[in-house]
Amino acid sequence: MAYEKQIADSVTRIFKAVFPNTVNHYDTLFGGTAMQLMDEAAFITATRFSRMRMVTVSSDRIDFKMAIPHGTIIELVGTVIHVGTTSLKVEVDIYVEQMYNTHREKAISGTFTFVAIDEQKKPTRIVLSHE
Repeated sequence: MAYEKQIADSVTRIFKAVFPNTVNHYDTLFGGTAMQLMDEAAFITATRFSRMRMVTVSSDRIDFKMAIPHGTIIELVGTVIHVGTTSLKVEVDIYVEQMYNTHREKAISGTFTFVAIDEQKKPTRIVLSHE
């Protein structure tokens, strides 16, 4: 893969604290909030990879492996996993860690598909940096 460095350079890491205003009545992060954060991390990753206008066109399977309690720290990690002609896929994992120890676990994973668009908001070819 000639664009491995471009993928590596676009990996995005975002850290957030899970505060009470982001949790449900079970005291865990709202699923919708997690999905919003994942879409944002995926968008940043796609944009950093392509340096083009990108829009979300779909989210594939999102697996909630464990609940994320308030009072924890989460890390969202976005990585480009596939590049097509006008679209690309970004995998986003959310890791949860306790604030006062080093235990860390993957809590949520999902894949988002983006399309590059031009000034007229029409799909356009993704230009790789090695081209």
